[in-house]
Amino acid sequence: MSLPNFPPSFPFSAIVGQPQLKNALLLCAVDTTLGGVLIRGDKGTAKSTAARALTAVLPPVERIAGCAFNCLPGQPAEHCAVCRNDAATVSAAVPFVTLPLGATEDRVLGTLDLQRALKGEKNALQPGLLAAAHRGILYIDEVNLLPDHLVDVLLDVAAMGVNSVQREGLSVSHPARFTLVGTMNLEEGDLRPQLLDRFGLMVEVVAPRDKTLRADVVRRRLAYEADPLAYAAQWNDEQDALRARIAAAQVLLPQVVLSDALLDLISHLCCEFEVASLRADIVMHKTARAFAALDGRAQVAPDDVRAAAELVLPHRRRRKPFEQPGLDQDKLDDLMQQAMPPEQQEGNGQDQSDSSSDSNAQSENQSENQSDGGNSPQVFAAAVVGNAPQLKVEAPLNNVATLAGRRSDSADANAARGRMIRAVPDSNPVSLAVGATLRSAVLRSAAEGSQEAAVQLQTSDLHGKVKAGKNANLILFVVDASGSMAAQRRMEAVKGAVLALLTDVYQRRDQVAVIGFRGDKASVLLAPTRSVDLAEQGLRELPTGGRTPLPHALQLALQTLEQSNGAAPPLLVLLSDGKGNVALENGGDPWRETLALAEQLAARGTPALVLDTEAGYVRLGRAAQLAQALGAECMTLEELTADNLALTIRARMTQ
Repeated sequence: MSLPNFPPSFPFSAIVGQPQLKNALLLCAVDTTLGGVLIRGDKGTAKSTAARALTAVLPPVERIAGCAFNCLPGQPAEHCAVCRNDAATVSAAVPFVTLPLGATEDRVLGTLDLQRALKGEKNALQPGLLAAAHRGILYIDEVNLLPDHLVDVLLDVAAMGVNSVQREGLSVSHPARFTLVGTMNLEEGDLRPQLLDRFGLMVEVVAPRDKTLRADVVRRRLAYEADPLAYAAQWNDEQDALRARIAAAQVLLPQVVLSDALLDLISHLCCEFEVASLRADIVMHKTARAFAALDGRAQVAPDDVRAAAELVLPHRRRRKPFEQPGLDQDKLDDLMQQAMPPEQQEGNGQDQSDSSSDSNAQSENQSENQSDGGNSPQVFAAAVVGNAPQLKVEAPLNNVATLAGRRSDSADANAARGRMIRAVPDSNPVSLAVGATLRSAVLRSAAEGSQEAAVQLQTSDLHGKVKAGKNANLILFVVDASGSMAAQRRMEAVKGAVLALLTDVYQRRDQVAVIGFRGDKASVLLAPTRSVDLAEQGLRELPTGGRTPLPHALQLALQTLEQSNGAAPPLLVLLSDGKGNVALENGGDPWRETLALAEQLAARGTPALVLDTEAGYVRLGRAAQLAQALGAECMTLEELTADNLALTIRARMTQ
């Protein structure tokens, strides 16, 4: 049976635009110790295409035929039987290994080879994906969706260059030096800051705004899809030239010199952009040298340092929640200008102007003359509140779902449900890990020198499954944007309150959704997502004005929660004065409909919090009545702005 012939990847040289993305990948090819590259951006911006296309322009590697560890010839891994038998050396393409999001630790790190273990061989490791990626590229699409325990393992191995397997009687280490390339869509949320720091370089990619470039992208892609072989052949000369350039840069790299003055500049830039990690200084040094080598120079220039800063610092600089990533280009220009000798300052640093970032400045309309609560929509800025309040969801101990202030996907050996991430010794497991148990029994039997054909299980062989629960909590904000919110500029306080709550959501990596209601309808401003940046943006742009369709909002909230199918434990946060005046049906009673829908939400066991936005000396107290129907706690905006407030929801969740 012959293997299928896969079409060649899209030529790297044929990718339109995206110079920073292509440079980052080429730099990692020149210096494999940079720590890989994280590619962030919208869908359809050539993130995956560029990563897959890189291998075709990399110089081939020498390897031993049949070696599962991709050992360097002459330097076999300790437990590689193939390389120790003087097998033939072949020239092969650089390995490109894709890590699936659902991979287990066994598949990634390696596990016991039962066949060899049954023959009495000790430390019989069946290599995993890390061994396959050695001396090549390990690619992870949507790396922000990869379980945190796998990300931790991957980044540790990438930093050390060695994979150590200490499990199920195994104690094996083997080289695992690879270029880690991760892509992610910002709509699906971000990585934790400490994980971002472990990626050497980061690139933000956006679709071209120029119609000529976009048309060129379409033409090239359609030509490739029509005949991949013929299209790839058209770019052979460019691909060969780029491959030769990379090979020459790899040879030149050890000879590239970076002066002490430029090293001082690197440290100065890291300090000025408030980068805490010293890893940034080291990676900037290496990146600047790789830039020079790729350009065929043995001396690093200031422009190399500037270009390196744009790849190394954006994801490491200190930034507040919801602050957009990136570097202040004007500040970077000023710092570079100040570092140059006086005779070189004028006009220097402009060569890299192509990488200038788009301004995200926004103007807020804060008119003091339109607070009468009329129908004219207004946009209010967010008021500044005290320290970010902490959302806590307390549930009975006998409830499986954990909604408290940490993520719900923590590993648990006692969990009855969830995704298995590893197996651990357990004499009384809740869920038996059959494979790990059998492997342990085989190892023990072999160590005891048993000659029996059947392996006898003992209590010490038993292993239990460690499972990860649900990915995150879902925080659903339902925000009143009716005309009454303009009175006394209450919308400013509401936005400030929600932003404070979003800060807590950001820190815990929860999912968030936003519903706004005004006029005669409610609408989903943001479907459930882990990107709190999008929630913050939608909230800031939310106008105020019109009537209060509160029943519509609760009905939409109920539908949104039902559509989530329990994928994430929910929390409903309603910000309103409770004065609904638009019924679902003509002639209906808005208040009766509101209470009926609130009771439906309470019946499904949805934890909730009501923030009463009513102000003034005379208050109807409708929000408190609504909270009672929801089975929720009711708090006022005055309470919310207290410095050390902790918001607590006591959910009486039923089985």
